[in-house]
Amino acid sequence: MSLVPADFNLTVGSTTSSAGRPQNEDAILVKPVPALAAGGGTGFVLAVADGMGGHARGEVASQLAITLLEDLFNHDMPEDMALALKQAYRRANEAIYKQGATDAGEARMGTTLVSAVVRGKYATIANVGDSRAYLIRAKQLTQITQDHSLVAEQVAKGELNEEQAKRSPQRNIVTQALGLSETLDRRMPSIYELTLLPEDRLLLCSDGFFDVMQPDDYVSTIMAQNPQESALSLATMATDRGTTDNVSAIVLEVSPSLATVQRERIGTEIAANAPRMSPLVIPIVTILILILAIALGVYFYL
Repeated sequence: MSLVPADFNLTVGSTTSSAGRPQNEDAILVKPVPALAAGGGTGFVLAVADGMGGHARGEVASQLAITLLEDLFNHDMPEDMALALKQAYRRANEAIYKQGATDAGEARMGTTLVSAVVRGKYATIANVGDSRAYLIRAKQLTQITQDHSLVAEQVAKGELNEEQAKRSPQRNIVTQALGLSETLDRRMPSIYELTLLPEDRLLLCSDGFFDVMQPDDYVSTIMAQNPQESALSLATMATDRGTTDNVSAIVLEVSPSLATVQRERIGTEIAANAPRMSPLVIPIVTILILILAIALGVYFYL
């Protein structure tokens, strides 16, 4: 799905794929919400959920989280976005926990959830689990969220480095998720506030990419294509490289600044209007310079 708002300088592309698994337990949300942005522009609610539990129960958990988050923006717009997101995550946790409790004898289901509410140039990001939000600015990739996982804690303590974490057999163990306990940890979700700049890209994605992608892969792919094409290319790349998980990606692009647009336009106009030099001029000039150099050499030698 690709959305190109007419009134605001944001473009969003998204995809979700079963990739390395028989079924897809991921779920995504791309919701334009005009009331979020001042001045009649377009705001967005974006989210990626990665379910867990098996027998399609992960699919139930991830979709329930997405549905309850979307419901928050079907009514009055929250004034305190961070508080509203915390409340939405807690409601989702309770609903998933109760749903899981009705299935006796099964492993408890749960889901990660990373979301971004974009209001003009302001973005509020909330996260539980190990799905991620990245920012690409000036062709540099920055991980905004911190994983709630066992290996992330080990890296933070200096027990593992990043490469060891990628190869660890414990890399898929999350320490926080929605639905695993009756009440969500009071520190959750983690909240991050961003001010977006022209030409920024925001990426939300599930953990199916992490084992098979490098930072340069994200940057080169997203910077070279529009958001919808880049989201699809990332999913294809992860699948081709043998990911063993589902993959989901949402890419938001902030349009180039007015200065950049004007600079490119001026450059194009100058190139179009520049006088074209005949192909014969260059060799003729070269020959004249050589003759002049020989004449000067002979003059000074004599």
